Amino acid sequence: MEKNKIEGGTLYLVATPIGNLADLSARAIKVLNEVDFIAAEDTRVTAKLLSHINAVKPMISYHEHNAHECGEIIAKRLSKGESCALVTDAGTPAISDPGEDIVRLCADRDINVTSVPGPCAAICALTLSGLNSGRFVFEGFVDGTGTQRAERLGLLKSEKRTLIFYAAPHKIQSTLKELAEIFGNRKIAICRELTKLNEEIIRTDLLSASVLYNDKKPRGEYVLVVEGSSDNDSFWSGMTISEHTDFYIEAGMPKMDAVKAAAKDRGVAKNVIYKALLKSKDHNGSL
Repeated sequence: MEKNKIEGGTLYLVATPIGNLADLSARAIKVLNEVDFIAAEDTRVTAKLLSHINAVKPMISYHEHNAHECGEIIAKRLSKGESCALVTDAGTPAISDPGEDIVRLCADRDINVTSVPGPCAAICALTLSGLNSGRFVFEGFVDGTGTQRAERLGLLKSEKRTLIFYAAPHKIQSTLKELAEIFGNRKIAICRELTKLNEEIIRTDLLSASVLYNDKKPRGEYVLVVEGSSDNDSFWSGMTISEHTDFYIEAGMPKMDAVKAAAKDRGVAKNVIYKALLKSKDHNGSL
């Protein structure tokens, strides 16, 4: 039996479109119209969504900078019997946003929480990737300093499940280069502007992806779906590009021959290796 009646004292996690407004479900529209108030990441963004469905509702701003203070306000209103819809700017609340904090708070206080499922960029990208979707790991945004990011990715290097990352346009280039350096060459699907007019899915490998935005400006929001580690990986699978070429150099090869050998191992053109090495912090730019 469908659960259609809006219940007081309940927090509704309402998934909203990640690009295409037609993806808003009938149940989501009903909940947004009937709850007592809406907690929104950005009330201006949500106001446009409400206008699209001809809904007028009181809103409270709830985001990472006020999650503690506003979480308490929301919880108190829920405990008094009000109903609230929690929405993010796009996608499913509590995935890579502070929605998880209010859910935890409600759980601690025995406040009812239910989900109104719908769009999720991570799952959408996974289904479009062409990679193994049977077992996967969601890692969200890879933030922090260069050292922190390298340490985090290093821990994932031997992960056999498919990996899913989010990336903002101003960090996509550095993220792709770090993935190639740390993971070696693997398949990747670069998913941009999902469900929008300019949706783009690029299925390639990490070495090719690492130089993809050298000559063009990245635009939009990205989801990266990366192939997991394989039991059949070659000797160089755990090496960075620098380590791979250094392996041959230390064996007595001239630098350019080492570049050619690494390119042959990885199944890419030697200029892909060459460009990646020039950008690498492990080299001084001279080959």
